[in-house]
Amino acid sequence: MNIDIKQFSALQKASQSSFFEQKKLLKQVMLGKTVLCKVCKQPLKLHTPEQAGPTGVRCVKGCTDISLDFA
Repeated sequence: MNIDIKQFSALQKASQSSFFEQKKLLKQVMLGKTVLCKVCKQPLKLHTPEQAGPTGVRCVKGCTDISLDFA
């Protein structure tokens, strides 16, 4: 499968946009602001190592589930 330069550029731009969107979302949640899941409209919650279960940011239904490594 060959990808031409225009397709690669579009893929790179979409990936970069997605990364910055996710970074902004994480920053808002970590600042304590209410951020809603795009799918189910439930608030996203930050799960830290002090809490039981895996760490990250997720909604109650699991539509959004971003794993985080707290080092």
